[in-house]
Amino acid sequence: MLKRWRWLSLLLGIAVAGSGVARGDAEGLLNFDLRKLADDSEVNLGEEYSGQVLLVVNTASRCAFTKQYDGLEALYAEYKDQGFAVLGFPSNDFGGQEPGTEDQIQDFCRTTYGVEFPMFAKSRVKGADADPFWQNLVAVSGTSPKWNFYKYLIGRDGQMIDTYSSMTSPDSDRLRADIEKALADNKK
Repeated sequence: MLKRWRWLSLLLGIAVAGSGVARGDAEGLLNFDLRKLADDSEVNLGEEYSGQVLLVVNTASRCAFTKQYDGLEALYAEYKDQGFAVLGFPSNDFGGQEPGTEDQIQDFCRTTYGVEFPMFAKSRVKGADADPFWQNLVAVSGTSPKWNFYKYLIGRDGQMIDTYSSMTSPDSDRLRADIEKALADNKK
């Protein structure tokens, strides 16, 4: 699927790089310092999650897909000891479905869904105003999130593997198979 997007990814990567944002290539995909949700601490994704398989998801608390938090947490719990992490990025970009403060979002995720996977600061994930990490993610993958709970799978080597629509549930056979294959590839 990603092969047909290589030309678009290249063009977007050039446009993103020209705008002063991190390069639009896979080498720089995780080279971003990002703040954790409701916390002043920052982590460099490339350092913090080096060698791990990552599922990056834009989230929202008032969406028809919000129940996916259960499945995302289940994936995280099942595979985290094998080098897998779900990275959640709350966003109010789609339908104003994440209007709360970061403290409210964190409380909701933990108390309602028992979310333990890493959550990051409320983010802009689409369009020209997207945060630099998301601009680069879109450039590398060749696709922008279409709605809340859009998913990006990144391999241990920091390379984009595939994207999954909001309709793809965390327990989908395809997503699970891709995660398991990525975990088996280049074990560290």
